[in-house]
Amino acid sequence: MGLFSVRKPRGFRRSYIYYDERKEKRAQIKENAEREMGLLPEKEFRPEDIRGKFVEATTHLKRRKESGKKPMSPFVIILIIIGLIMLMAFLMS
Repeated sequence: MGLFSVRKPRGFRRSYIYYDERKEKRAQIKENAEREMGLLPEKEFRPEDIRGKFVEATTHLKRRKESGKKPMSPFVIILIIIGLIMLMAFLMS
């Protein structure tokens, strides 16, 4: 099957050297507190803020996303089952 499939190149992942995650989290908490007190206007809804939050919260989905593996397609599973049935029929006769 390797003859007909084109391999996908490894994606580029930038890792920042001088990145302070705690500082960014503190700024986000401060901004949320100011919004709740009414000092800042309400934040408009953007779907980009929600996208990917469920995957980040679950460990098994996060691992699957990092590994890049995709689950087996139903077509492959059906082919395996048919192959096993044919093998069993061949061995029984």
